[in-house]
Amino acid sequence: RKRISTFICCCFGPFQLLLYTMKLQLCNYSGLKIHPGHGKTMVRIDGKTYIFLNAKCAAAHLMKRNPREVPWTVLYRRKHKKGIEEESTKKRTRRAQKYQRAIVGASLTDIMAKRNMKPEVRKAQREQAIRAAKEKNKAAKATKKAAGPATKAKVTKAPMKATKNMAKAARTGTRR
Repeated sequence: RKRISTFICCCFGPFQLLLYTMKLQLCNYSGLKIHPGHGKTMVRIDGKTYIFLNAKCAAAHLMKRNPREVPWTVLYRRKHKKGIEEESTKKRTRRAQKYQRAIVGASLTDIMAKRNMKPEVRKAQREQAIRAAKEKNKAAKATKKAAGPATKAKVTKAPMKATKNMAKAARTGTRR
């Protein structure tokens, strides 16, 4: 039979009923609810009272087992985040804000002018720079070709000295 946690008392006449709800208590070890008429109370010599759900909880407490390490206790389930149905909330990540700054050797106005330049103008500048580089290379080659044969001279390497094999000096001193 199922026990009901309501106490019925007949007060103020035979036809009036008052309903009292009995207080549910919590087990000192497991953290589970203890319904009226259940449980076991232990009073220590110093006067501290412990209410346990059943003999299993009382025995575990007397053996000094840590309820945070016993899987069926409420404390264990809280510690290891069991049975918590949390709404899936996305963590908001803060993105670094990008903004334009001046760089050494170029002011912000110069950078913005280059950035806002039209592609045709940029292409024309690139072609002009390539032409100038090619002309410079041609001029350098021409001067090198003209001065090339006159300045070349044969460089001979000096012969290396032969080394004599010397005998190694005998070891002296005491052994370690």
